[in-house]
Amino acid sequence: MSTTTTGFKVIQPGILTLIQDAGRFGQHGIGLTTGGPLDPQAFNWANRLCGNDLSVSALEVSIGGLVLEAQIETRLCVTGAAMPLKINGEERELWRAHPIMAGDRIELGFASDGARAYLAVAGGFDIAPSFGSSATVTREGIGGLNGTKLQAGELLPANPAERDGCLVLPESYRPEYGKHANLRVIPGYQQQAFSRLQQRIFFSNDYKVSDRCDRMGFRLEGPEIKPSIDGILSEGICLGAIQVPADGQPIVLLNDRQTIGGYPKIGSVLSLDTGALAQLMPGSTVSFEPITMEDAHNIHCLAASYFERVEPQPCDPR
Repeated sequence: MSTTTTGFKVIQPGILTLIQDAGRFGQHGIGLTTGGPLDPQAFNWANRLCGNDLSVSALEVSIGGLVLEAQIETRLCVTGAAMPLKINGEERELWRAHPIMAGDRIELGFASDGARAYLAVAGGFDIAPSFGSSATVTREGIGGLNGTKLQAGELLPANPAERDGCLVLPESYRPEYGKHANLRVIPGYQQQAFSRLQQRIFFSNDYKVSDRCDRMGFRLEGPEIKPSIDGILSEGICLGAIQVPADGQPIVLLNDRQTIGGYPKIGSVLSLDTGALAQLMPGSTVSFEPITMEDAHNIHCLAASYFERVEPQPCDPR
């Protein structure tokens, strides 16, 4: 456990607030999934605007409703979904760091665009790792403070930090969250189990995000697609894998997915696009676009280069 005895007291935990770091890697062999932020882009910017290493622990706030009370001086930043931020009752801007004093009350309202916001503090939250990571996976009961979502009255350990050095990401670089996402798909070797007609149906229609969506995966609703096989031997499952169960309705698997499964998979959503999917609310729509593995490598390389080149700006520490 952490030895830090100060930080932030949880007044209201919100709908679903989880401690996450970059993820738990190298543990699939013992059945532990990856966890980590559903929207890595927003998570990384929250940490970067606080001057942190990108792997440190922050909060993933789904839908909203979080209220914290600071016990230390530090800097704090919220990125991601349009979730109104108030400090001591005064509205503050997202995508920028703000100085925090002991006794300050930090409130997050409910999302109007997007579904998940990320709250980071300078230096990160001081959470002891479990199997090499602080990422909370509630299904497995590991990570975070006690393997589950935040609870009222808990203390989020954090160390004091300089209040100066606040950074802001200019608006032109901030992502927009809407009610539709185009998801790029790398077809897998099981694509041959889907006829040309079935593939055309899948790639030429929109699918609706059902209310059966969580950190394990998003179940979609739309035109039925059927593979020529009923199942396969269970095998490892990657982030973004698109399983097609017997009802013909695709499921896009996300960070808290099971480590193995036996449904046929038509392909995998590009990992850069799973964050856009995770920011959609039920009732939103998605479309799918096939790309090659070479395309995927190029897209990732360009995205990493772009992230490094974008420079946040110093801002008034208000």
